[in-house]
Amino acid sequence: MNDETTTTQLPPAHKPRPMVDLLVSLLIPSVILMKLSGPEHLGPSGALVIALAFPLGWGTFELFKYRKFNFIALLGLVSVLLTGGIGLLELAPKWLAVKEAAIPAIIGIAILVSAYTPYPLIRTLLYNPRVINIEKIEMKLHELGNRGIFERRLQNATYLLSSTFLFSATMNYMLAIWIVTSPAGTTAFNEELGQMTLLSYPMIAIPSTVMMMAILFYLWRTIRMLTGFKLEEVINTQ
Repeated sequence: MNDETTTTQLPPAHKPRPMVDLLVSLLIPSVILMKLSGPEHLGPSGALVIALAFPLGWGTFELFKYRKFNFIALLGLVSVLLTGGIGLLELAPKWLAVKEAAIPAIIGIAILVSAYTPYPLIRTLLYNPRVINIEKIEMKLHELGNRGIFERRLQNATYLLSSTFLFSATMNYMLAIWIVTSPAGTTAFNEELGQMTLLSYPMIAIPSTVMMMAILFYLWRTIRMLTGFKLEEVINTQ
């Protein structure tokens, strides 16, 4: 008699691919919107649908492939759908500015509010057991009596992280108001949307990343000062 074995196939581990993400979510959609929106090519509606299909399809693919709920990734997908809806329904350009500001603002407010709950989001986004040996750090903090100081520093990092997203929300709104002025559903609207998407990287994404790295450095310096551990002693290598 043959024994039947049932194996549960685990989802593959997610490997970051920043260049692919940049190409699919930023460069390709921007080129389509700026170069193919004319009536002699795809037209405003066709170019908008195809351009938005790239980040939407890529985000959906990763969500299903890795089978892991990601709140920020979900907000990204919602953002793409809202952009498409504003363009196809030909709403006033001001709604695009509101939408551009709303997504990072929601994240920033959620991080801030979570600081007063048992589940602060900074522990998911930065102080994460996948990256750092949290148990080892917590034991050392308790041993040295530095737990209270660390919690206050972690609270400060939460405020800084929240301000990073609120900065992004403000810049998104200003950039959208400045660039996208043409009525939705027109070739000019698509071209301006493509320009805004391209400019958002150097004007918003890069400064936000630098701010995030500064917060990570602040958090690591706090751990180093309050525990005495070196980076290689607490970083998870598995």
